[in-house]
Amino acid sequence: MTAFPLSSPFGPAPSPSALLAVLKLFVIPVGGGIPAGVLLAQAKGVTWPVTTLLYLVSDLLLAVAFEPVLRLLALLCGRVPFLARLGTALKAATARSAAHFGGTGAGPLALVMIAFGVDPMTGRSSALAAGYGFVAGWLFAIAGDMLYFAVIALTTVRLNSYFHDPETTVLFVLGAMLIVPALVRRLRPHPA
Repeated sequence: MTAFPLSSPFGPAPSPSALLAVLKLFVIPVGGGIPAGVLLAQAKGVTWPVTTLLYLVSDLLLAVAFEPVLRLLALLCGRVPFLARLGTALKAATARSAAHFGGTGAGPLALVMIAFGVDPMTGRSSALAAGYGFVAGWLFAIAGDMLYFAVIALTTVRLNSYFHDPETTVLFVLGAMLIVPALVRRLRPHPA
């Protein structure tokens, strides 16, 4: 069985239970859902375009669930001093993160990279702090998260072809997800 066959992108329809199982893993708000979901999809015969669409659906579900919480927090920021300070800190952190991508403001590329480097909820929060609305903010956040998905999914499939053990592959990918960003932060020169 090939990993995500390219010859027939949509192939035979997988069972609804297989699709739901993969979607459930993708909805998990921590990094382990991607490698586990990708390997489960591969084992259940779900093709790569369908797997990618399932991940996109999980991002859309996140947008629907998280946006009301974000809007409530934004409303409360104007009324609760602690939350107002938190909002100011988020704007400052967004500006610092955006500076790493060649600008002083949080433009689209910076917001995509924030979502890629942290998570889509942080990307959307940064987009709201930068003044972007619902559609544009989630577009940037989901674009960054889909890039992250592509990197992790391809890494998972490739590593599993070497390890031939899904549990070892997932543990290795999770370890890399924790260690590599810390190493990059430590080794990257910091501006004075």
